[in-house]
Amino acid sequence: MKIEIRSLLLGASFALTLFLGYSFRPTPQPNAYQYRQFSTIESVVPGGIGRSRIIISDQGDQEVGKDLLNFFSMVGINFKNIANNDRVIVETINGYVNDGWELHTVNTGVQSNEKTGLFITRYLFRKPV
Repeated sequence: MKIEIRSLLLGASFALTLFLGYSFRPTPQPNAYQYRQFSTIESVVPGGIGRSRIIISDQGDQEVGKDLLNFFSMVGINFKNIANNDRVIVETINGYVNDGWELHTVNTGVQSNEKTGLFITRYLFRKPV
């Protein structure tokens, strides 16, 4: 009987300690972030006549564009152009990361018909305020 009371008191004090420890903790405040985004629009138009660009919205909401190369040339798909675009996109991402931005979300989309198309990718970055 003595052991049961001691075990019961020990268990109750442990439960009370847990309750008090978690009940009076400050509520964590959500982090505030600043966001920045850039989009790539890559043209899939035969003959290389499409336009491909990176569109960047800077802090003044101005559109700053960087030219990208088209996926197709006059003779078909151009893998050097794709490799060049990948390099430019990665350099842009690295520039943001080096400035303290975190790549938060990437969304992609495709718009196409029988002869043309666009690949659109949006890169959303965030930085704590």
